[in-house]
Amino acid sequence: MVKSISRVVQNLVEQDPPLQDALRRGYANYSSVARMLRPRVLEALGRRVKLSGIATSVRRVKLDLPDKDSDINGVVAGSVLSVRTDVAKLSVEKTGENLKALQSLIDKFWSEFLQILIGSSSMTIIMDQRVIAKAAASFDPKEILDRKENLAALVIQSPEEIINTPGCISVFYRALSRIGLNIEETVSCFTETIVLISMESVGKALAALTELISTARAAANKGSESSTLQNRNMQVARKSNP
Repeated sequence: MVKSISRVVQNLVEQDPPLQDALRRGYANYSSVARMLRPRVLEALGRRVKLSGIATSVRRVKLDLPDKDSDINGVVAGSVLSVRTDVAKLSVEKTGENLKALQSLIDKFWSEFLQILIGSSSMTIIMDQRVIAKAAASFDPKEILDRKENLAALVIQSPEEIINTPGCISVFYRALSRIGLNIEETVSCFTETIVLISMESVGKALAALTELISTARAAANKGSESSTLQNRNMQVARKSNP
């Protein structure tokens, strides 16, 4: 089966979230993107390709990308951001004894800030740093895989529409990835998205997410004003043409 330039470029863009974001925002230079992708396109096709052909394919990919100013924008605009400092995380092996110990911790600290992640072979506990030592004492030191303190939890509370709107969470992640921020852990619980980061990163993370939400709200308000104006014009037109 002969591969087309468009299909190869499409696949390369789909594998590169930062590039997708640049195309969505409209600040990517097509010729520069084409030059960047050219070596990989040549490798995939096994033949020479004109730069102009790759640039044309990049333009077409942009048209195929989902519209960020739709339902996703509404969810982001309706989100509220808060931060919890002095958080720690503890990762342990998943065993029968550790599951029992975990249940005891839940019974003891259920009213505190507490998040649990259970994987196929490990468990991660995210909780107030002041009680992490007590939590760690519940497990065999040999079965503790990782322990980190001096973390902060970004808590994003979104409207219920986030449940049935694909792509919302990735918008928040992209805003953080653009500033080069490392995410320690992330948890989704109903309409809450919790992102664990270092305390040193709190300032720029808050700035990035606040800007994202503010921009979404401005776009939503603009769309609402345009819709209201359009409705008024239609009413005037009806009165003028009974």
